Amino acid sequence: MFEYFPTGPYTWNLGVVATLNSGGLIDEVDRACRPIKDAANAGEDAGTPDFLRAWSALTDQLVEQAEAAEKAGHIRTAGQLYFRANNYLAQAERMLAHADPNRVPTYRRMLEIARKAFETHSPRVSRVEVPYEGTTLPAYFSAAPATDDGPAPVIVLVNGLDSTKEHMYASNHWEELAARGISCLMLDQPGTGEAIRLQGLTARIDTEVWAGAAVDWLETRSDVDPARIGIVGWSLGGYYAPRAAAFEKRFALCVAWGANHDWGAVQRRRKEREGERPVPHYWSHVLWVWGQEGDENNLDAFLDFADAVNLEGVVEQISVPFLIAHGANDRQIPLAMAHRSYEQAVNSPKRELRVFTPEEGATEHIGLDHLPHVSTFVADWVADTFAELKG
Repeated sequence: MFEYFPTGPYTWNLGVVATLNSGGLIDEVDRACRPIKDAANAGEDAGTPDFLRAWSALTDQLVEQAEAAEKAGHIRTAGQLYFRANNYLAQAERMLAHADPNRVPTYRRMLEIARKAFETHSPRVSRVEVPYEGTTLPAYFSAAPATDDGPAPVIVLVNGLDSTKEHMYASNHWEELAARGISCLMLDQPGTGEAIRLQGLTARIDTEVWAGAAVDWLETRSDVDPARIGIVGWSLGGYYAPRAAAFEKRFALCVAWGANHDWGAVQRRRKEREGERPVPHYWSHVLWVWGQEGDENNLDAFLDFADAVNLEGVVEQISVPFLIAHGANDRQIPLAMAHRSYEQAVNSPKRELRVFTPEEGATEHIGLDHLPHVSTFVADWVADTFAELKG
């Protein structure tokens, strides 16, 4: 993996790589990161304010340029600038502790930048609200051009532990799907993105509940083929999506983009400092996500809870096509977990394990070191499988 900061931290380097592989420009990223090279030596937690200031300054510059371009009538130029600004600010916001006073204002700014990007860059993407237990789940919906001719298949794309629908938008996976005739619902499910930041909705083990709500909503749309609704989840979504597909039988296919087969075991490894952590302020973050704040001094109790976040006895109940995509050098989730999910998915009529190697790239966590390579592979598999299901 390309490591801009030679001495780390891993979280910063992963963020840089993710940004570059989501349409970031190396000159802009370098201008943001060069002033904070020394701050990186202080460690991920201590250096987070410096990271935010540097990347926010870059965002300010791009937004100013975008507004000038928009005023001049140069809409395409403005759209490209807003799109990259969303990408940069999303990575900076992701690093913040949940209690940081800058977090909510920064996130609200991301929402506004994303809205401007839709208007100027991605007019087929719009903000939507999915009804869920007396409230709504915020999401972005990409209506594939194929919907102009009638109902099209759709993928529900779900987050991991620390990503947001704005990261999913920046990844351009929705665009790869759209080019193959497939729409995409980029969902902030409970415990992620706007759902937890602005609504306080924490994660839940029974992911089929909120996933079922997404299917309910999709089935009301005339531009969706209800027989071809799939679910794709990256990182911790590699637990969320298979669990949802196992128990919500309306899903026609499932992809684990990173095989989070036993998240509880991963947490026990992290407590022993084995394996990398995805974000700074890690334990505070996971307790917040799962609605267990205040237990920082009782990690053993949380680890007992986390043991239930696993797919043992679950993937056997997946009865639709199932793809597992995993990096051979994933430093967060051991490759062995991908093999366990594959071996146990005995009732899937089409199960596939795709391991990305160092020789080809995309070998790190969810392929962030070569994200387009994994994205196109997943999109091709989804398109082929939907075509087989239609046939």
